[in-house]
Amino acid sequence: MDDLWKNADQAMYAAKNAGRGRFSFFTPAMQTAARARLRLINDMRLALENHQFEVYYQPIVNLSTGGIIKAEALIRWHHPERGMVSPVEFIPVAEDSGLIVAIGDFVLSQTARHLSRWRNQHDARLQISVNVSPVQFRTPGEPYAQIVSCLTEQGLPAESLSIEITEGLLLDTTSSISESLLQIRDAGVQVAIDDFGTGYSSLSYLRRFHIDYLKIDQSFVRNLASDPNDMAIAEAIIVMAQKLGLRVIAEGVETEAQRNLLAMAGCDYAQGYLFSRPVPANEFEALLMRG
Repeated sequence: MDDLWKNADQAMYAAKNAGRGRFSFFTPAMQTAARARLRLINDMRLALENHQFEVYYQPIVNLSTGGIIKAEALIRWHHPERGMVSPVEFIPVAEDSGLIVAIGDFVLSQTARHLSRWRNQHDARLQISVNVSPVQFRTPGEPYAQIVSCLTEQGLPAESLSIEITEGLLLDTTSSISESLLQIRDAGVQVAIDDFGTGYSSLSYLRRFHIDYLKIDQSFVRNLASDPNDMAIAEAIIVMAQKLGLRVIAEGVETEAQRNLLAMAGCDYAQGYLFSRPVPANEFEALLMRG
């Protein structure tokens, strides 16, 4: 009977994922997928206990000077048997299972520790951005308390950190999420909207939450040189941001042509493989030392 209920649950979740008003029959493939998911969850718990996660950093450069002005902190998982596990695979499962809260706390604490050293030894103006999941915002006390705790412990000013959130989070009407975001903003931590242009945010939220940065999604950057529509969208985002007093970061910059077009359009900052892939902390520090 227990197996029957489990199979029914798996079919129900498959139907939900397929869309509203859909149904699904249980198949052996569902059981295989469920077992793989459970194994991944257990492996993530072990990864947290055994220090298999590591924070990498991708530089964000000033398009006017070419110098590193910021970096984005990105989680990486060194699995003892599988090697490097893609975040595309494990982040959605971490969010569904709630493990993203512990992973997010790890990223914050490691980032604050590295940032404190780098600001003291290399660049006192350096800022690091961390991605914060909507699940973290729905967890009592998160992420505001953890952010403040990490900053205080490392003696960092609030403006040394920025958080990256999705457009969808701004549309969440849950009062606790709005209050938490405003608390973070009022504390002096800066806020960036990630993948801007791919969601459905109301522009009024940019003003309400005093957003600092818009990150142009790489899907608009990829074909800047060949697609006039993508170039027009990028230019429109840049002009709007300038009017609102926001700064713009272009994601996924891979060619000099893209860099030049963005610079001519007035984009402030850029990140992508043209400048550097995401790298471990020691390699990022070497980039800082080279200037």
